[in-house]
Amino acid sequence: MTDMRRTILWVVFSASLFLLWDAWNRHTGQPSFFAPPAPRPAAAGSAPLGVPGATSGSAGIAAATPSGSASAPVNSEKLVVKTDVYQATLDSQGGDLVRLELLKHADDADPKRPLLLFDRSANRHYVAQSGLVTKQGGVNLPNHLTLMKLVPGDATLKDGSNSVTVSFESPPIGGVTLKKSYTFRRGDYTIGVKHELINASGAPLQPELYLQLVRDGTIPPTSMFMAPTAFTGPALYTDTKHFQKIEFADIEKRKPGADPGHEIKGDNGWIAMIQHYFNSAWIVPQKAEREFRTTKVDNNLYSVAMVLPLGTVAPGATAVHEATLFAGPQEENKLAALAPGLQLVKDYGYFKIIAEPLFWLLDKLHTLIGNWGWAIVALVVLLKIAFYWLNASAYRSMGKMKAINPRVMELRERYKDKPQQMQQEMMRIYREEKVNPIGGCLPILIQMPFFIALYWVLLSTVEMRNAPWIGWITDLSAKDPLYILPILMTLSTLFQTWLNPTPADPVQAKMMWIMPLMFSVFFFFFPAGLVLYWLTNNILGIAQQWFINKQLGVA
Repeated sequence: MTDMRRTILWVVFSASLFLLWDAWNRHTGQPSFFAPPAPRPAAAGSAPLGVPGATSGSAGIAAATPSGSASAPVNSEKLVVKTDVYQATLDSQGGDLVRLELLKHADDADPKRPLLLFDRSANRHYVAQSGLVTKQGGVNLPNHLTLMKLVPGDATLKDGSNSVTVSFESPPIGGVTLKKSYTFRRGDYTIGVKHELINASGAPLQPELYLQLVRDGTIPPTSMFMAPTAFTGPALYTDTKHFQKIEFADIEKRKPGADPGHEIKGDNGWIAMIQHYFNSAWIVPQKAEREFRTTKVDNNLYSVAMVLPLGTVAPGATAVHEATLFAGPQEENKLAALAPGLQLVKDYGYFKIIAEPLFWLLDKLHTLIGNWGWAIVALVVLLKIAFYWLNASAYRSMGKMKAINPRVMELRERYKDKPQQMQQEMMRIYREEKVNPIGGCLPILIQMPFFIALYWVLLSTVEMRNAPWIGWITDLSAKDPLYILPILMTLSTLFQTWLNPTPADPVQAKMMWIMPLMFSVFFFFFPAGLVLYWLTNNILGIAQQWFINKQLGVA
């Protein structure tokens, strides 16, 4: 039975090593065991060919290019808009948002630079686009390939002002003009986007507005031990089917006309593009008919779009539509206030049902304490209190095993050539001493989902980025620069090993010391917040186990 307990722990340990090895493969660009290798980025200079077409399972959308083909160079104008949270670059070709720096969030590779969310360069492609299409034959409308004119005005958020608006206006195409306006607000990661269609064509129109996010399928690099990797890719939400994630690989292998595997139509919902800690989303809160489309646009380039009919626009009339573009950090409470279900873009893995209340509690503790590091410590203390009697049962079982360990070792030596009789004698001792050999394992297995869920909470919470704790720990999402926490973690793990009963088998006894040392190496690369959580858990566990061992007289 003792061997069974160790076998279970060995399986858990081996699985952990395998997941970390697989994460290392992904980090170094090698094929993952669970997924095919990511395709290479699109060649520099290639551009989206249009909005999603027939591959989404719905009618195709024309990619008319009034100002030239998609691959032809276009002499467009770039406008830089600066607020307290953004530095945004807008392109007069289509009025697209082609570059977005988040000024209050540091870049992972260079903390002196702001994080770059949107970008259109040789190595990355991530932009927000919009335009008009129609199912009316022979009618072309302004879209994201149309060369537009910048409407004169300020492009910087001035002191004392709460917002700044910039606008682009297309030339008449078939008598139709599109004016696109962006409103940036102080301290806000939402951008108001207004589309005004002016119909001077002399004929009624039935236009559709598309809002889309286009991104390359390359997964951003993370720390090699940040496995399992958070989801990266498109997502959408409706009241009927709720949150749906779409893998880049599923879009890639989808055949023309095939079922896209996600909801296509609705009268509510939003679309998003997700990555670790950050996301963008097009939000239209009003109930209105809409289509959802995902498409492979080019080599390693994918789009998610929401298409909204604007009704019939009579000659001489103007149609106005307002939407919200979110682009920023996955701050759960703020996302939930923006749109139903938007907080679900924060990836909690398989333990979401446990992780969500844990984050709620962690957030309340942070509000009370004012420091995310101490909030982590307080949360682990509360979890330890909640599981006190369950842990006590486990430690009491291990303490009793330690007390009878000399008798067990003597039995093993006496009956080493008679395994069946040795097993019978050991079971007799367990019955006499009322010891359950796997009693120390079951409580740990019961608690494991809670601690794995807490791992995901800490891994996915953007508030941990650049959040200090004490002294040398200035970023709980980065590894300890002085390795003090990992060293303390290693020492605490070894002390816990000393408190446990020593296996009778010499090989197993050595492995009891080698395994913690091997596993502790990984903590030198873990984010400081995760190491702090494990270290706190270890210290509280040691205190409880020492107290119980003293009660049993085996300390």
